[in-house]
Amino acid sequence: MSEKIKLTLSPVVAAYVRQGTPLEIRLAGCTAAESMSATDRVLLLFCLSKDAESAVQSAALASLKSLPVEIIRAFVESPDPHPHILNALSILCYNYHVSFQVSKISLPPEDEENQVPYDESDTATESESEDQEQVNEEDEQFLSKYKMAQLMGIAEKIKMALSGDKEWRSILVKDSNKLVSGSVVKNPRITEAEILTLVKSGIQNDEIMRLICANKEWIKNYKIRKSLIENNRTPVQNASRYLATMDVKDLAQFAKSKNIATVISTMAKRLLINKKR
Repeated sequence: MSEKIKLTLSPVVAAYVRQGTPLEIRLAGCTAAESMSATDRVLLLFCLSKDAESAVQSAALASLKSLPVEIIRAFVESPDPHPHILNALSILCYNYHVSFQVSKISLPPEDEENQVPYDESDTATESESEDQEQVNEEDEQFLSKYKMAQLMGIAEKIKMALSGDKEWRSILVKDSNKLVSGSVVKNPRITEAEILTLVKSGIQNDEIMRLICANKEWIKNYKIRKSLIENNRTPVQNASRYLATMDVKDLAQFAKSKNIATVISTMAKRLLINKKR
């Protein structure tokens, strides 16, 4: 189920998207947006692109896709543009405005990660719009998430690594910037299955290995501990501690293995002898 985001809209925008607005008015909003300020124009088209009626969606998406460069630039440079809208613009406008780059996202404190970065005002009207977290790969107007990642700045990648879905995590964990890839394992939505796959993949990022070893919940998982022992990037002190928790069968395997550090293999032999006494 997709998450919902809150957008604070001006009265002129809300008039076209508030609940109960007739279809013909919503459709007219796609044209009316052309006479609005850059921020209102983008917000209105973004909201209409999530409309339940396909005709409204299509018209709004077409208008978003053909936005003039100066309108996009004005929105990007406005105070705190919402990251979800920036993402949508980076996808929809890529083929037409190659020079457009998303760089306006600043990282909030961790406990405010999901708050909307818009100022509240007495005259503003709130409207909820579903965040289409999954990129529709069958629609030609969308880039793949991989291509989208190439447009992002470091700050935006970190933001997405901390909050994105499984597909985003699998892309960004391979990023060459360790701040980005390390942020993936700090994502509260990451699962133990993903961590296990990550460790088994032989990842070379020492910071990620350190973060995994420091997470007490993940280390409770026997399979993760075993995979950490098998991964030569795991610090020796951690691997030796996990080794003491292995059963006889796995100790015997480690004692014979030539794919792990010699010191770990030797320790496995000693532990195996002690267990058999």
